[in-house]
Amino acid sequence: MSAMFRITLPDGSVREVAPGTTPADIAAAIGPGLAKAAIAARVDGELRDIMRPFDGDSALALVTAKDEADALELARHDYAHVLAEAVQALFPGTQITFGPATDDGFYYDFAPKDRPFTEEDLPAIEAEMRKIIAKDEPLIREVWTREQLIERWKAQGESFKAEWAAELPDDEELTVYRAGKGEDAWLDMCRGPHLASTGKLDPNAFKLTRVSGAYWRGDQKNAMLSRIYGTGWLNKKQLAEHLTRLEEAAKRDHRKLGNEMDLFHLQQEAHGSVFWHPKGYRIWRELEAYMRRAIDATGYREVKTPQVMDARQWEQSGHWGKYRENMFVIPDEVPNVEDEGPLVSDDAQWMALKPMNCPAHVLIFRQGIKSYRDLPLRFYENGCCHRNEPHGALHGLMRVRQFTQDDAHIFCREDQIVEEVRAFCELADRIYKDFGFTYSIKLALRPEKRFGTEEMWDMAEEELRNAVVAAGLATEQYGWEELPGEGAFYAPKLEWHLTDAIGRTWQVGTIQSDRVLPERLDASYIGEDGERHRPIMLHRAIFGSYERFIGILIEHYAGRFPVWLAPVQAVVATIVSDADGYAEEAAAKLAAAGIRVETDLRNEKINYKVREHSVAKVPVLLVVGKREAEEGKVAVRRLGSQAQEIMTLEDAIAMLRDEATPPDLRG
Repeated sequence: MSAMFRITLPDGSVREVAPGTTPADIAAAIGPGLAKAAIAARVDGELRDIMRPFDGDSALALVTAKDEADALELARHDYAHVLAEAVQALFPGTQITFGPATDDGFYYDFAPKDRPFTEEDLPAIEAEMRKIIAKDEPLIREVWTREQLIERWKAQGESFKAEWAAELPDDEELTVYRAGKGEDAWLDMCRGPHLASTGKLDPNAFKLTRVSGAYWRGDQKNAMLSRIYGTGWLNKKQLAEHLTRLEEAAKRDHRKLGNEMDLFHLQQEAHGSVFWHPKGYRIWRELEAYMRRAIDATGYREVKTPQVMDARQWEQSGHWGKYRENMFVIPDEVPNVEDEGPLVSDDAQWMALKPMNCPAHVLIFRQGIKSYRDLPLRFYENGCCHRNEPHGALHGLMRVRQFTQDDAHIFCREDQIVEEVRAFCELADRIYKDFGFTYSIKLALRPEKRFGTEEMWDMAEEELRNAVVAAGLATEQYGWEELPGEGAFYAPKLEWHLTDAIGRTWQVGTIQSDRVLPERLDASYIGEDGERHRPIMLHRAIFGSYERFIGILIEHYAGRFPVWLAPVQAVVATIVSDADGYAEEAAAKLAAAGIRVETDLRNEKINYKVREHSVAKVPVLLVVGKREAEEGKVAVRRLGSQAQEIMTLEDAIAMLRDEATPPDLRG
């Protein structure tokens, strides 16, 4: 008789089972309720199929729908497989590639035989998916050899899958999932895990959302594929709530509102760079002024550094080797102006537009001899940077090629790190609350590929932990969490994840504790002992970039900025032309009081004017007619309200002056 396996359950009890036993068998042995509820298993911490037999002695935790994160990941992975099966059933000859789960759904990339897929195809694909779910096909895990896989994919005309199978690591176990039984079973190469069968999915809890193009393996040189996106949930209620959130998000889309409010535009002549209109740039200027007041009050010194630096500088910093594919590289020579011959010679020296500001700030630090008494030194820059993002990745203000960071670097001694990071945590907390955000804070730990010694990383990670504790933020209230493997190649980092008005999260602020760059760029100071020492370099930002932060603010406020931040804070609109003179006088007094004001003297009905300025999201409309002109009053209408309040012009000016005061200047 084969040796029995010892399976330890979460309550500490142990069950001895024969080889071939599955987590599903143990669930059934515990009780019919658990057997029905269990959808997967964690075996020694690894999420696995519930029908996969144990390999030996194991710790077992059964997964149910109450374990929502695991359950959603499984369901979305299964929806992706069902999508691929449905597409191949409806469109024979279509090749399949990859289909992962995402944060709110799934997608699958296809190589269609005849034409790219369109959104008109989605209803038929959804209907076929529901048929497959209704068939309740078992999803069976099988281990294949590389030769078997390649032969199978080539026989089926699946050139993309065959290419991928040939390149998988030699020591990796290659698994296939079979949907259904017999010769008609549908196969896909996949690590898993999956639910036990397609019938475990709710046929009313998914929706296909859109179609886009995608390059095979993300490389523009490769074939263009059709990517079908979907959203998938555990039940119909969750799907409905998600679709409501999407609808609300669509109303808040910063690209749509940016156009309606005349804030900015983008066009192909400058891929990934923003054309700021006067109203949009006013928001930028208000943010810039706000941030300058914040950094001036906390001991930062503002600097300005070059846009272009020699490639040798980027080689020394390590960015040339780690980041070159995202850099705009330019030759340091006069280009050929003749019609014949290459534009640039083989002898050209190379330079690059800066993708970040940190190396330049080290060069400023290195000018002159620094003493331990000079530290900490805090250099701040509204630094314009360029990163060569793929065209397909660009997204309004959220993902651009040219952007300006509210960037700063603090050069400090070992004994100053915790206090500097603690002070930054308090500064970030105050700023985010001024904009109405709540947030969670995460510690991103060392990645697999990194510079520096283990001792360096141990110290840097512990210092950031200690600083968050000192700031009182390492609590459940602030969503404190550690993220293994997600640090930068040169430093661990604290991340601030903002929650907006409709519950979405945005990773924005960061501070990183870096011992690597000062070493690589030979930054030093003279210590109390008279010897040279390396400073610690803290990289930090709060907005992240002005472009993205403004995009987040537009969507957070749905364009309805608080008065202090609104590009136009008030419009004086006339009911009749007899009030034009008074409207201009009122606007002049408002402007003299520091209010950003416009007049609307057009010969249009007042309801038309109200609608137009509502679309432009003007916070306050001051309506004046003949009576208001005679009495020195205004009718105040707030954005989004049908009511109006009659008050004297002086009272309206005082009210608006108070509301137009930035939050950091109040009191």
